[in-house]
Amino acid sequence: MLAKRIQPMASQARRLYVELMFQVMGRALQAVSEVDREVRQETWTLPEGFLFEMMVMPDGPKLIVEHVGEGRLSYHGKRPPSPVDVSIQFKHVTHAFLVLSFQEKTSIAFANDRMLVDGDVSYAVRMTRVLNRLESFILPKVVAKRAVKEYPENLHLPEKLINAAQIYLKIATHFTQTARA
Repeated sequence: MLAKRIQPMASQARRLYVELMFQVMGRALQAVSEVDREVRQETWTLPEGFLFEMMVMPDGPKLIVEHVGEGRLSYHGKRPPSPVDVSIQFKHVTHAFLVLSFQEKTSIAFANDRMLVDGDVSYAVRMTRVLNRLESFILPKVVAKRAVKEYPENLHLPEKLINAAQIYLKIATHFTQTARA
């Protein structure tokens, strides 16, 4: 009987965690595109107005970012201003939880058929590289190595700490601005 009560609470907790992580990741994607030159180079070739979505199917939590030009991304929350160009979709909230709690790499989740890509695969790969770069900055190295396919060899501690501090400051500022609005 206790298990029947705990199961829905655990499911709800996973959903809330995924929703919070999407909010943080969306703001962090915007921040890293303002802070890191390599991320800007990676996103520079995306068409202006390009919309990227990451979501849980069918109508679960989601994040949407737009390429606004010059390699910069802008977080839109859950509502796209127009149809998205690329969508990475987790098939279930549990699958998203595994990736977003850094228990499973994105590449492994894709190989295990836990997610789908809708749109141009080359753009999806580009955005996955941006996400990996972001995670390399904001996560401790031991956790980031579990989260990303390959931890960047050229990312040294001083650069990591400075960029992570700038990213976290921009995330906090964006959350504060959103709360005030």
